[in-house]
Amino acid sequence: MLPPLLAALAIVGALALISGCGSSGSKEKTVTSTTSAAKAAYKAEAVLSPPTPAPPLALRNYLGQPVNIADYRGKPVLVTFIYTHCPDVCPLITSNLRVAQNLMGAQGPSKAQIIAVSVDSKGDDRKTVTAFLKHHEMTGRMQYLIGTTQELARVWKAWGVGSERDAKDPDLVEHSGLVYGITASGKRTTLYSANFRPATIAHDVPLLASH
Repeated sequence: MLPPLLAALAIVGALALISGCGSSGSKEKTVTSTTSAAKAAYKAEAVLSPPTPAPPLALRNYLGQPVNIADYRGKPVLVTFIYTHCPDVCPLITSNLRVAQNLMGAQGPSKAQIIAVSVDSKGDDRKTVTAFLKHHEMTGRMQYLIGTTQELARVWKAWGVGSERDAKDPDLVEHSGLVYGITASGKRTTLYSANFRPATIAHDVPLLASH
């Protein structure tokens, strides 16, 4: 029997197999298992049943400030893995998250903290992230975490995230095109593909906030 995370990644993994920098790692090419009860409540493409504790995630953001996912206990968190030079999937994820955030509104317990973790230790730095967030109107609206290859690799491994340079174009990174929904109690529960509908996350976040 597959572990809950591997079992629930199938539908999302299939949808996330986008060419170029958005290709998913082999760890996500699995079959899904989502209970009807959990699926009925959430609109996510995959739901972990049972939910699992969110893996460790402690890095510094692009401004040099320490960020630890454990500090957001009590509120829902959306975690994704992107990089600033990505030509397709990462801008799509970021734009959709901005729209979802607008749909949720700025106030109330359902507001989610958005955390983006770099998959490109070489290309993501304070300058590039600053420009990326400004371009996508996300300055101050999401935590963008960067680090050395060793620091980031520990997080990638803990979260089962693929990150590999494109052999034909080293400037591109093949990586996981997913968004993870974390409940207020710190459980990894929902998963969304890169082309998720913003309204889907706007619907699910209050549910994540209540668990």
